[in-house]
Amino acid sequence: MNTERSDALRRRAALHAALADPARLQIVDTLSLGDASPSELAEAVGMPSNLLAHHLKVLEREGVVGRTRSEGDKRRSYVHLVPGALDDLAAGRSRPVPRVLFVCTANSARSHLAAALWRQASEIPAVSAGTHPAETIAAGAVDTARRHDLLLPQVRPQHVDGVRADGDLVITVCDRAHEELDFPIDVHWSIPDPIPSGTPEAFDHALEEIGRRVGNLAPRLALLTNPTNLAPAATH
Repeated sequence: MNTERSDALRRRAALHAALADPARLQIVDTLSLGDASPSELAEAVGMPSNLLAHHLKVLEREGVVGRTRSEGDKRRSYVHLVPGALDDLAAGRSRPVPRVLFVCTANSARSHLAAALWRQASEIPAVSAGTHPAETIAAGAVDTARRHDLLLPQVRPQHVDGVRADGDLVITVCDRAHEELDFPIDVHWSIPDPIPSGTPEAFDHALEEIGRRVGNLAPRLALLTNPTNLAPAATH
């Protein structure tokens, strides 16, 4: 057996060993939908923090998960699946939803790009909103959409309270929005804000990362036909 093939087999064996524990599989299944802070992840999987730390250490060692620092409070971190680490092992599931709502802070870039990408990938309707809406969509978002032939409707950013409806699958694409919303969030994607740098590369990177997440989630959701409850959601 040549060295390259032997190394590949050892790598596969190490990955299978890392995923051989039911608790770690549960962690991976949870992170396959979106990012989570360690405390959020511990609550989601019903696991003590010390035990979660042990399992995360194993998964990090094998390159299955990684961490990024929050752009919001700067103290917490978010755990995420490393892109491509589990291409052939991701758990599949199908959840019927009537609509997807993408939320960021200003509703001026990431949430609009996410909704536009979603409309390309799924028949499930998508809308976007913000916790502190800006006056207009960011010029950088408009430019990157144009460069990538992405249809970005020219609409005024909206507040989430005026957009969210009961039954929406809520996806936050902004750490700040995720940390300040006071209603249940279904999925969080920790996408770096391209606006501070304002470069085409930053907006293109955000678009690419959102597109990867959309491509992973869209096939796992199904359109809920004839929804019975799409009334505006109660605000808190």
